[in-house]
Amino acid sequence: MKVTVIGAGNMGSAFVKQLTRAGHQVTVTTRNLGKAQAVAAANPDAIAVVAVNAAAVADVVVLATSYDDAVSALKSVGDLSGKVVIDITNPLTADYMGLTLGHSTSASEEIAKAIPGAEVVKAFNTVFAQVLSDGADFGNGQTVSVFVASDSARAKQTAKALAESMGFVTVDAGGLKNARYLEPVAGFNIYLGYGAGLGTSIAPAWIKRA
Repeated sequence: MKVTVIGAGNMGSAFVKQLTRAGHQVTVTTRNLGKAQAVAAANPDAIAVVAVNAAAVADVVVLATSYDDAVSALKSVGDLSGKVVIDITNPLTADYMGLTLGHSTSASEEIAKAIPGAEVVKAFNTVFAQVLSDGADFGNGQTVSVFVASDSARAKQTAKALAESMGFVTVDAGGLKNARYLEPVAGFNIYLGYGAGLGTSIAPAWIKRA
């Protein structure tokens, strides 16, 4: 697929790394073109581009910014009508130990309202950047799960295909409103990683008796 990654931080960089390794055509953009160029230089099959119209040729856009920057970042890359947008954000408080939204809405739902033409899908929000960068295989038969929620069947299938191409297993998490559940799961994972000292080589999973 042709994938545009918005963001050149830890998550954006990890996406570029794994997506290029999986054989996708990847462009990366951010407000600071120099940062995007540095990520592209570290992943020679990726191309850094300016934000303006960066989504024009993309099959899918990966939103790898903070929630606070999400809407402005999406608006900066051009017309997203009919585009699949993978939202990985979590609406975190400044200390990362709480959520600023919940119960009656979610980051994904608010983004979908602000960018009404896009097909928004929640995915990867429970995956730490270190886990994404190091890969889905945890050894001993353990593979990291990616939970996928969207009101668009096409967006959900696109996100699942991308995740599986990078070696992850996927769990259908229903409609986009279920991001209200997934974002607190991510918050708990962050607490375990940082607050409880388990580190960032952890990930939540959903298991089923065979």
